[in-house]
Amino acid sequence: MLVVQKFGGSSLAGPERLRRAANICLDARKRGNDVVLVVSAMGNTTDDLEDIALKISASPPAREMDALMTTGEQQSAALMAIMLESLGTPARSFAGWQAGLFTDRRHGDARISVIAPGRINAALAEGVTPVVSGYQGVSSSGDVTALGRGGSDTTAVALAAALGADKCEIYTDVDGIYTADPRLIKDARKLARIDYRDMLRLARAGSQVLHPRSVELALLERVELALKSSFADGGGSLVCALTESERPDFAGVTRSVQDREVSLVGRAASAEVLSALVRRLGESGIQVLGGSVSEGCVAVKVAPSQLDDALLTAHGFVGKV
Repeated sequence: MLVVQKFGGSSLAGPERLRRAANICLDARKRGNDVVLVVSAMGNTTDDLEDIALKISASPPAREMDALMTTGEQQSAALMAIMLESLGTPARSFAGWQAGLFTDRRHGDARISVIAPGRINAALAEGVTPVVSGYQGVSSSGDVTALGRGGSDTTAVALAAALGADKCEIYTDVDGIYTADPRLIKDARKLARIDYRDMLRLARAGSQVLHPRSVELALLERVELALKSSFADGGGSLVCALTESERPDFAGVTRSVQDREVSLVGRAASAEVLSALVRRLGESGIQVLGGSVSEGCVAVKVAPSQLDDALLTAHGFVGKV
């Protein structure tokens, strides 16, 4: 089997976390799998680089920002390859252009246009573990491009599709996908599985677990995503295709501080559910400033000071999963 594993920045922040991530890769190899790694920049590297650039210029050129911001992932890839080699496993780092990720020419928010993974396949054939820098590619003009925040998730999904991988695993600092942010809702429940469509709506509505573009691509290419923690054992959550009978009425709730909105996501979204939610919010003393219904989503706008209370009330609509 071929497995693509992506590790986020918090999973790579320092030598010990790098070692833990490397051991996850080695465990997969010991089970007989070929593994391709995709890595984000370590810790706060991306933010630190941006801060330095903005201290130099209030409006730095977009091309140079992409050249700068993508170096964090390249550092991670090289360090992970060094770590794997130190543990006795042949490894080789690849920047986005070396991995064959070609994009359009939109600096800062590029879209992958085609993947030519010949060098990745060649490394696998040699018994070498490729470590690919996420978040980046190269344009037709030969310039480095950045895929935008969350772009490393997109890199992993795109590579998994191009390589025909059997699994795509996203490792982060959370142990799965919950019916709500467990830091805000103490009785939020971890989902063993969630349908692509529900995950995409949650991501678009403000959930920070997966980037919307990566879920869009996973849905299009039918790449199943396993979200797992780098710091705890457990099965995590699987984003996949579910039948209508397998999908719960509501998969979860999320909030957007920027939009002052709470969203209830699921196949049972309707005007009747919106009315019931508005009524229940009113009974809880929460003033609704607006509401809407779209396919698979009921959303209400409330005052910023009442967002958390509204989230808790909306979570009451999420059935057992």
